[in-house]
Amino acid sequence: MDAVNTDLSALRGKYAGAAAYLDGSFMPLAEAKIPVTHWGYRRSDVTYDVVGVKDGRFFRLDDHIKRFRASMTALHMDPPESDEEIRDILMKLVLMADVRDAYVSMECLRASPAPGALRHPASCRAYLSCSAVPWISIITPEMEVRGMHLIVSKVRRMPVDSFDPRVKNFMWGDLTESLFEAKAAGADFAVLLDHDGNVTEGPGFNVFCITDGVVATPIRGGLDGITRKSVFELCEELGLKLEVREVSEDELRNADEIFTSTTAGGIMPASRLDGRIFGNDRPGPISMKLKEAFWAKRAQGWHGTDIL
Repeated sequence: MDAVNTDLSALRGKYAGAAAYLDGSFMPLAEAKIPVTHWGYRRSDVTYDVVGVKDGRFFRLDDHIKRFRASMTALHMDPPESDEEIRDILMKLVLMADVRDAYVSMECLRASPAPGALRHPASCRAYLSCSAVPWISIITPEMEVRGMHLIVSKVRRMPVDSFDPRVKNFMWGDLTESLFEAKAAGADFAVLLDHDGNVTEGPGFNVFCITDGVVATPIRGGLDGITRKSVFELCEELGLKLEVREVSEDELRNADEIFTSTTAGGIMPASRLDGRIFGNDRPGPISMKLKEAFWAKRAQGWHGTDIL
């Protein structure tokens, strides 16, 4: 790995705006290329994770790396970099990009079998592709004010006995189709159900509903989100009852409030579901209390790791 031991003071702004680490080397993001023959491209044989940086501080960096390692292990991927080296790489990428608010991605993908080798994933080496770019949010300033407009998708989420959704992956066929369905309905995003009619997740976010002051979120069918974990902690701190269990479609539709959570947006309240208007067509009071607490604590350094 070149530059892993480079003096940190020499790194700031080296690849200003967008920096990458690919298969052992640092470079400008524009130069990071994945061969089209690699199975990471041809078969979506990839796992990934994304960590946010705000005001020069990573949020829950070690939690993200731990989840990334668990995903790699589940997919039989073992790149040469240790967790500590991955941490070091991500730090250096943010310095190289010289951005205070950053979207930092880490991916592990499989190459292709060597000539003559058995065409089996065990024959493909795994390697890292990481990058740091200016912060990306999945919600617009308008959505921040009015709340997200959601639909319940007709597309069912991929069954958990086909692939474990707790392993982050690029198999977004169902999620992508739900986004087009939401767009056609004039909504922002969709919530997907499982084949039993229970809520799972949306494209890139976990889902919560609030009924009679009780916060509920699905126990299965979605990613174990890092921001979701933060919501659990906030509920305990704020004295809010939280239930992790099956959430039916009817419960979601009849809830008092709905909000979602993701790295690329934090806590994101909704104000409509399939045209039903919640409250005064604005984010609900409990959702807003959680959102405000989340960002206030982030500003104070909660679960933060300063960039050197």
